[in-house]
Amino acid sequence: MPWTHLSFWILPLVIGGILGLLALVVSRGSLRRIYKQQLAESRRERLFLAAVGFFIAVLVVRGITIAIHNDIGPFHDVSMRGRHIHHLVWGILLLLLVGYGWLIKIGTGSSGSQRWMGRLMSMLYGVAAALTLDEFALWLNLKDVYWERQGRESFEALGLFGALLIAGISGGPFFRGVARKFLQLLGTSTKRNG
Repeated sequence: MPWTHLSFWILPLVIGGILGLLALVVSRGSLRRIYKQQLAESRRERLFLAAVGFFIAVLVVRGITIAIHNDIGPFHDVSMRGRHIHHLVWGILLLLLVGYGWLIKIGTGSSGSQRWMGRLMSMLYGVAAALTLDEFALWLNLKDVYWERQGRESFEALGLFGALLIAGISGGPFFRGVARKFLQLLGTSTKRNG
């Protein structure tokens, strides 16, 4: 059984430990004030936390896979009955869990929803996206090309999604303003032609 092996638990423990440590550091003193001031809007906070979860998970997953590939430390592939279980599987399961949680309004900001659950769900979404997109080349090519030339497609997917998260955090108000202006221009153009 995979869950009885140390390798099964290393990835979630390392990612959870780093995210927990970051949350602890930010929850105290002047960092807490800065956090509250800069991330007062819940949508921006969710994007920020998803990005933190995403980038931490990418670093940890890549580090562990490099260690496995080079036979460094206690790291090994997780297998079940001789079949390698890719971390893409855990990412998909986590995406399904987070999506279901949001469907039943866990951490969405609705009445009865707790803010800390929204923060946790946002970080878990980022982690799940990283686990899934790190093996994007696998699901695109339908074969394990992680260490081959086609594996670069995973880096491109990770980069694009990471850029999307960062653009959402820093450029959200700008992009919403551009969209409003575009819709206004489109509406004016339609009225003239109609």
